[in-house]
Amino acid sequence: MTQEEILGKVRTVLVDALGVDEEDVKLEARLTTDLHAESIDFLDIVFRIEKAFGFKIGQGELFPDNINDPKYVQDGVVTQDGLALLRERMPHVDFSEFAKDPKLEKVSEVFTVSSLVSFVAAKLAKSA
Repeated sequence: MTQEEILGKVRTVLVDALGVDEEDVKLEARLTTDLHAESIDFLDIVFRIEKAFGFKIGQGELFPDNINDPKYVQDGVVTQDGLALLRERMPHVDFSEFAKDPKLEKVSEVFTVSSLVSFVAAKLAKSA
């Protein structure tokens, strides 16, 4: 499956899950700030991606699960160990901007259409 085909299916997932216009679903669009996804929408997105592409997504594989361990978060800020853990668990996400101001409340802003496409491409490549 090509990147363009993956993007097309991801675009359909996001249009259906979030009720956004197709032209708003660009690679650089952030799920929360640009497409207005809320935390409950992330579950729906996971379900719809699984259905659209025919694979299972483990808990915390696409989006982070709770990282509120004091080793990973202190005073609402993700520690260097926390950043390392996020990068290891989610290689499909670019954390470089987040690392400059790693407030836990901002972690959802790193998820873009591009990160979803990268995740699906890697998942499909592993199953091939």
